[in-house]
Amino acid sequence: MDVATRDGSQEHLPDAAVTELMSRLRGSLVTAEDPAAAAEPCEVWNAMHADRPAVSARCSGTADVVDAVNFARDHGLLLAVRGGGHSVAGFSTARDGMLVDLSAMRGVQVDPDRRLVRVQAGALLGDVDRETQAFGLATPLGRVSETGVAGLTVGGGYGHLQNRHGLSCDNVVAAQVVCADGTIRTASAGTHPDLYWAIRGGGGNFGIVTSFTFRLHPLGPVVAFAGTFYPLEDLADVERRWRDHVVSTPDAVTSFIVTMTFPAAPGMPDVVHDRPVAIVGGVYSGNPDEGMRVMQPLRELGTPLFDMSQPMPYSVVQAALDPIFPRRTLRAYWKSQYLDELTDDAVDAIAGRALDRPAPQTLVNTFHIGGAVHAVGPEETAFAERSSPFMVSVDTMWTDPAQDASAIAWGRAAWEELGKFGNGNVFLNFTGLADEPVQAGVDSAFGRNLRRLGQIKAVYDPENLFQVNNNIVPTP
Repeated sequence: MDVATRDGSQEHLPDAAVTELMSRLRGSLVTAEDPAAAAEPCEVWNAMHADRPAVSARCSGTADVVDAVNFARDHGLLLAVRGGGHSVAGFSTARDGMLVDLSAMRGVQVDPDRRLVRVQAGALLGDVDRETQAFGLATPLGRVSETGVAGLTVGGGYGHLQNRHGLSCDNVVAAQVVCADGTIRTASAGTHPDLYWAIRGGGGNFGIVTSFTFRLHPLGPVVAFAGTFYPLEDLADVERRWRDHVVSTPDAVTSFIVTMTFPAAPGMPDVVHDRPVAIVGGVYSGNPDEGMRVMQPLRELGTPLFDMSQPMPYSVVQAALDPIFPRRTLRAYWKSQYLDELTDDAVDAIAGRALDRPAPQTLVNTFHIGGAVHAVGPEETAFAERSSPFMVSVDTMWTDPAQDASAIAWGRAAWEELGKFGNGNVFLNFTGLADEPVQAGVDSAFGRNLRRLGQIKAVYDPENLFQVNNNIVPTP
């Protein structure tokens, strides 16, 4: 069997070597020729990056990960890691390479007395929310319940609780990491603190995290939710009023604007079916009644088409956007830009692009960032962007492969236009790749932290085994 290597060549794996690894794993080793290869336990999300690996180690636990890493290193193989498979850039697979599939490792164990939760790296956001909400607790995660916890967290992790409780990576108190030498290390403030610093925002460059321990916060089971639909043609006026309001809201509020063509979803009113809309959303981390009062202005930014704002279970809020992001259906090329100021000209440019999207599935979104995210210094974790109050994401999504070139060109053009109003920094989890190097955006995302990250990379992965990611080059 021939497998892609890290240097771009092909390595022929003797049958005996493959058989020996199969015998060691408690999980399964599946080759491309195996009929089981087509039935992946966790399919990739971005249909544009659905390439099959030559061999997949479907791991049952940390020991399997150790054996898989040692095998890939010893044979020089191109290695990718899959947790939830939601990588926009396609890092959840490696064409003709080796995949370490963690998707069977979905255990979640809550310690309510210490307000901690230990989460295996194959868990999805919904897995964590289900277990923690049973105790009226939560940790900040993303906004789509089928997103993988691991990729979200090592990349930073924005979500509905960010302004009150910080990013996902800010709430990691420890992690178990299988490094390139096959050693299992615990990364925490007191053990391997350099590794602990790096994995909190530095991506998958330093090893495979097999479990995280997160800090938990009292929340739910019901939270205040704002979700108001405005006509997309009113976006410029709505976003100006939203901007002026959110900069003075309490940290308990995390708010955003999503622009999209809303599908004809069952249970939703006809007035928004297949209608281009701007959805102003918000979640309040605190008393639901107080939250509905505080977020009332989000519901009065214009003349709504529909308002679904109400107290609702936090787990429902977390899954509300799931139907918009079906797995292995959408082709996606995303770009992001941080803004130090959301000027009127920037709002007009955002509105113009939102009204001229290449496909109904494409989103142009604006996020308000503040509070606990800004309370962490830019060098306290690897995640460096700690000051911008706004981020714009251009989520170019479509379904027809024949539209690839035109959709990607539109996404790049929109990002470049909006970049005129940004500070040059990007969010790597929202950075799609198409004919671009894996280092694209790394300099602007990490800034002053990049040199230190390169040095830590040289300690834990000097040969760059973990390179299918937003790659940081080892720099001794």
